[in-house]
Amino acid sequence: MLAYLAVNMALPRLATTLAGGTGSLSAQAREAGIPEAVVEDVNGPAFHAALRAAGPDLIVTFHFDQILSAATIALAPMGGINIHPSLLPRHRGPIPTFWAGAEAEPAYGVTIHRLVPRIDAGPILAQRAITLPPGITASAAARRLHQAAVPLAGEVLQALASGTAAETPAAEPLPYCPFPDRAALRQARRRGARLLNPADIGAALRMRV
Repeated sequence: MLAYLAVNMALPRLATTLAGGTGSLSAQAREAGIPEAVVEDVNGPAFHAALRAAGPDLIVTFHFDQILSAATIALAPMGGINIHPSLLPRHRGPIPTFWAGAEAEPAYGVTIHRLVPRIDAGPILAQRAITLPPGITASAAARRLHQAAVPLAGEVLQALASGTAAETPAAEPLPYCPFPDRAALRQARRRGARLLNPADIGAALRMRV
């Protein structure tokens, strides 16, 4: 797990630093005049003040590791949505592609859902199954699903703006899938599932955050 976290969290930040400290998202935000903020506590008074000052119509979370409270979500008139790389309600949690790949018949996909104060449990706005190559690593699967989610999120944003978005009430969430322990990792390896390989390291170094 330490190697996975280092490759997927630390290496892209290191690559950004080595490139001068500016990631692609940061550059695009700056060009568009969008302010950036480091979020220490998404439900704290400092971020609430920043959110009120920004006056957003909608909150969008993507690969975010904090749970927004009802009070935080209510600061945007249209609430919030989250982009999750799994076919919810399956594989709720931080590494859904690992748990999907560890199954006897892996099923991958992306889901756009409403934010609620519970992990990956809000009403579903859009969902799409994605076919991935057999034996793909959890890291590579996550990259492909994040990319596949972008056009789907665009469709949802357009539907929300036009008032035509349809919501599917969330089924009772399946059990939360946490970071895998050693037993889960061993079982996944027996099925040929892996967290990462050398190609994932190169991909992480090419990323900018």
